[in-house]
Amino acid sequence: MNSTMSDYTAAERYAEAFAKNFTIVLLGIIVTCVNGMFVFTFFKSSLFYNDPRYILYIHMVINDMLLVFFSVSLSVMAYAWPKVPLPFCVSLLIISSTTHKNTPLTLAGMAVERYISICKPLHHHQICTVRRTYILISLIWGVGVLPGLADLILFSVVRPLSVFTTSSLCSTTNVYSTPYHEEQSKITHGIYTSVVWVILVFTYYQVLIAARRASSDKSSAKKAQSTILLHGAQLLLSMLSNITPVIDKIYSQLVPTLRSKITFLNYLLTNLLPRLLSPLIYGVRDKYFFKYLKGLLSCRLINIKVDSIKQ
Repeated sequence: MNSTMSDYTAAERYAEAFAKNFTIVLLGIIVTCVNGMFVFTFFKSSLFYNDPRYILYIHMVINDMLLVFFSVSLSVMAYAWPKVPLPFCVSLLIISSTTHKNTPLTLAGMAVERYISICKPLHHHQICTVRRTYILISLIWGVGVLPGLADLILFSVVRPLSVFTTSSLCSTTNVYSTPYHEEQSKITHGIYTSVVWVILVFTYYQVLIAARRASSDKSSAKKAQSTILLHGAQLLLSMLSNITPVIDKIYSQLVPTLRSKITFLNYLLTNLLPRLLSPLIYGVRDKYFFKYLKGLLSCRLINIKVDSIKQ
């Protein structure tokens, strides 16, 4: 009887693990396909890839697609490959950390572009060029990779180098388990979050002042205000993943018997779902992007005159 109960429990655990991984992979594929439509739409017209605002937007979309891919891969590997070689694991963690930091930094860049467009319209075409936009994206990746590299350097100092020949469960909490990493994570997260929020608040305030002072073209200023507020909402969505450990800790103490289910649901709501909603809301809200997207979905060609677009 004990053997039967043990087999039944093992079967239950396997079924639960399979269901969770299937759901995560399926949702990851859905997010990738939806975001992939925006990427395909972007490259269908020079209207988009010659505009800094759309370039930054599609960079955020592609970055979120990479984030979802590596996040889902790490989640599945936790079940299917519990002993991952440490060098390979650290590489995945650095990429995952970088893409996670890139999203709020890109949102800050998009807010600054709207600020320049409304508050310094005469200099917009000189400052916000395609070349400088790609330079900004390179800087975003450079700044975004710093926390991951700091974790690696700190890990190399605290642990003996022989640890890189070992294998372990590939997760941030398991690999970077020292108190130094916890403090470093809090500091870097605080700095990144504070800088991005200061940029969003500053740009919104400046655009708000410009909208009140403008005697003409107030609609563009008000639209820019709404856009920056949308960036704030997108930032809140992207930051949901930062509260995942807090929610897990709270509910695991309240209902310890449902810990695994709560952790799984928490991961879906705070990590995967925002990567679908954030690009979707912005892409559908933009009327030109939405027209091209509808044309793509309905297999019709929709011609939009570039001259009719107001910056």
